[in-house]
Amino acid sequence: MALKSNSSDGRTRSSIQIFIVVGLCCFFYILGAWQRSGFGKGDSIALEISKSGADCNIVPSLNFETHHGGEVESINESESKPKVFEPCHPRYTDYTPCQDQRRAMTFPRESMNYRERHCPPEEEKLHCLIPAPKGYVTPFPWPKSRDYVPYANAPYKSLTVEKAIQNWIQYEGNVFRFPGGGTQFPQGADKYIDQLASVIPIKNGTVRTALDTGCGVASWGAYLWSRNVIAMSFAPRDSHEAQVQFALERGVPAVIGVLGTIKMPYASRAFDMAHCSRCLIPWGANDGRYMIEVDRVLRPGGYWVLSGPPINWKTNYKAWQRPKEELQEEQRKIEEIANLLCWEKKSEKGEIAVWQKKVNDESCRARRDDSRANFCKSSDADDVWYKKMEGCITPYPEVAGGELKAFPERLYAIPPRISSGSIPGVSAESYQEDSNKWKKHVNAYKKINRLLDSGRYRNIMDMNAGFGGFAAAIQSSKLWVMNVVPTLADKNTLGVIYERGLIGIYHDWYKFLNFCFSLILEVTLNHKILRKLLFCQKFQYFN
Repeated sequence: MALKSNSSDGRTRSSIQIFIVVGLCCFFYILGAWQRSGFGKGDSIALEISKSGADCNIVPSLNFETHHGGEVESINESESKPKVFEPCHPRYTDYTPCQDQRRAMTFPRESMNYRERHCPPEEEKLHCLIPAPKGYVTPFPWPKSRDYVPYANAPYKSLTVEKAIQNWIQYEGNVFRFPGGGTQFPQGADKYIDQLASVIPIKNGTVRTALDTGCGVASWGAYLWSRNVIAMSFAPRDSHEAQVQFALERGVPAVIGVLGTIKMPYASRAFDMAHCSRCLIPWGANDGRYMIEVDRVLRPGGYWVLSGPPINWKTNYKAWQRPKEELQEEQRKIEEIANLLCWEKKSEKGEIAVWQKKVNDESCRARRDDSRANFCKSSDADDVWYKKMEGCITPYPEVAGGELKAFPERLYAIPPRISSGSIPGVSAESYQEDSNKWKKHVNAYKKINRLLDSGRYRNIMDMNAGFGGFAAAIQSSKLWVMNVVPTLADKNTLGVIYERGLIGIYHDWYKFLNFCFSLILEVTLNHKILRKLLFCQKFQYFN
């Protein structure tokens, strides 16, 4: 009987072991199939990289010498050591490439040439790490950052004195407070925007992208966020601190820039609305060259807002302390150029005037026979990087691609530039494929960095934006993405990005991206090797 019992127990144990082995095999098979399906953290991305053959050899100097006991090929230590960049001198805390104040003063003052970008020769460029201001702290999360910025992050008080009576910025203890005021809206930006909304359809998503010329600390753009409008604000770097630095610390999109002698680094027909609030730009000068440039970046049906001098000069010329004849002539020129550009004046109330650009060329037949209407001959109206500003009018597109949808529907609708076939080699299908790819990638990013859409990060830069798929997939009221289209990109897609209701800029940052690329990946590689795959998929263009 004992023998039979032992035999029975043995068979039972054997059956249990077989069951466990089979169960484990099934479990790992299902796990592998799940990961390969693309639902695992980044496995589908790694698979895509493997198929595309992208070069992800980011850290070629990895040394396995300590892990092996056998003979190892000798390694050149000078080649294996990464290049070390030392911190710059503290005086470079406020350094901005190509915007050195002393260098700027050597250029002509005419047409604001000295306020434009002037990059130094190679031997004068910095090769060190720009230090943060002493005591720099984590910025306040949005929306608190709209109204408060730690003083240590931008320790410059001159604007609190210079703009004290205009309610731009106030210094209170260890923070700056931004009351939302401005030179032309003493009651606050919200009240001012309410006035604009009585004429311009801001609430229904028709207006999504806006351009603010001469923005100051960008309070207009800051308060447009609550209306679901994203503004690209710019102002020149003055003799004191860069005002847009305050805008960026607040969490508002802004760049250093000026209407001078070269074109703005934005695609044609990019903005739904352009705005100037006492921005001191001579709109009527140079045969209206600056208004012609605004017309280039303003989409058909878009709005231009001008508040302050010379609007309503009859009432305000004494307060502005300017001769009424001079102001009258200035407004006459503006009205004349607006008419030539085929802008219809929608409103003039108080010191605010609003024009609307006609929706198509058929609405502007009268100017075809006007000898003053000089139309640009260039076939590429978006070829603007470091191109001289012209006095010619950018014609409407020959092939219409359909009207823009209201935001947020336009985020994933087929952009007119693609539906019209304006970008060779890009179809609606490839656009949709790109959008779906980035939805999947962003889901993987969020699993790795769970703070991505928590409010911790407000400003994100996409250095090779493509169609803006990353920014569209991560779209949130808690953050914004600056989409960069490199000037050497095979396809010019910045216009597509704006037609999606996103913002971006052309730039030549590709000149140093090889270094940035390797540096980012070496840092993140120590945290999670998966990040190497994610970044490589994005930046393989620069390898």
